[in-house]
Amino acid sequence: MREPVQFLHLYVSDIAWADRVVRLLDAEPRSITLTPQIYSQDPIYAQWAQALWRLDWSGAHDIWQADCLSQQVLDRLVLQSAAPWQRHKLLKPLGGLSSTARRKVLDYVDAHLADSKALSLPALAQVVALSEYHFARMFHQSMGCTVHDWVMQRRLQQVCARLQGSAGSARGRAPQLARLAAETGFANASHLLRSFRKHYGLTPTQLARCWHDA
Repeated sequence: MREPVQFLHLYVSDIAWADRVVRLLDAEPRSITLTPQIYSQDPIYAQWAQALWRLDWSGAHDIWQADCLSQQVLDRLVLQSAAPWQRHKLLKPLGGLSSTARRKVLDYVDAHLADSKALSLPALAQVVALSEYHFARMFHQSMGCTVHDWVMQRRLQQVCARLQGSAGSARGRAPQLARLAAETGFANASHLLRSFRKHYGLTPTQLARCWHDA
């Protein structure tokens, strides 16, 4: 192998493993041991590593996203180490969230957009008293997207609403964007700009100008 090789490590503490086994499988933690996968190839783990590698870890949002991704990988590790009957029980089709639970989660997300820690997968699952695994699956079933995608969509919509409600002079754009980023959960103004342009195809300033000229 002549090309440089880079490694990404995921360290799972005994407490985290035991907690996930109990909540996911309702099993004795000592009965489930991590299955060795030396030299194996799993596209899910490859996608996880690539997604983590793209993060710059410069702010709370990136740390939150890394936590969401790693929680999903931990679920997969536990499932791969479980007995076939345990996997079958967990993987059987589930319905979505009830209308009450769905509204409770969505209201909670909107109330905590600026706080990435409050929007972690464990925190959201706790709102409706579900395991992270079941919550993630039921949320996707109800909303048609992942929790991360929904939070990002709501943050961007909140930015649009605030831009539309304020004129913002040319001199005040930079601090306004920085303030918007902080108030809506983005790591900084640059992170907001990148996400906004990727989603809408133009910058917040360009969109605000369109509203101003209309």
